[in-house]
Amino acid sequence: MSDAPERGGRTGKNRKKKSARPARTPQYWMIVSSLENYRKTQERGFTVQGIKSRHRKRAEVMKPGDRLLFYVTGRMVFTATCTLTSGVFEDHTYIWRSTRRDEEYPWRVRIKPAAVLEDSEWLPAKDLAYRLDYVRKWPPEHWTLAFQGHVHQLPQKDFKLIEDEIRRLERARPVAS
Repeated sequence: MSDAPERGGRTGKNRKKKSARPARTPQYWMIVSSLENYRKTQERGFTVQGIKSRHRKRAEVMKPGDRLLFYVTGRMVFTATCTLTSGVFEDHTYIWRSTRRDEEYPWRVRIKPAAVLEDSEWLPAKDLAYRLDYVRKWPPEHWTLAFQGHVHQLPQKDFKLIEDEIRRLERARPVAS
């Protein structure tokens, strides 16, 4: 009689070990975008988001399951949330624009939409800013400083507060007949 396993069977050495690591907790991110660049993401059905080259380290931390919130500068509004479906990858296809002509937004993540507002529903940031822990880093009269730069990591509580409000506005839409 042989010690070999039956065909298709596995010996003790060949079995895969189950990971003892706990599941990674999702991270919460805010993309600060011009209206033009937001439209580029929107036109692609919220399937991909580019990140500026100088934010490579932040992009490399992003993993599937992380969440993205969109903030549109100039309008000072929250517009949508998405879930990452990939980690970061590099792509130099020209999509988004920057005041820096050589910027290609080369660090990309695949995303899928979670909650998306129509233009007329966009949520003014000033309506929620005073309730966000993230904004408290700045003096109240300078709350808009919290929304400068391209990529910010947010506390889960802040992300959920904004997303809950976006979902409330989605539910309040008149039903099309």
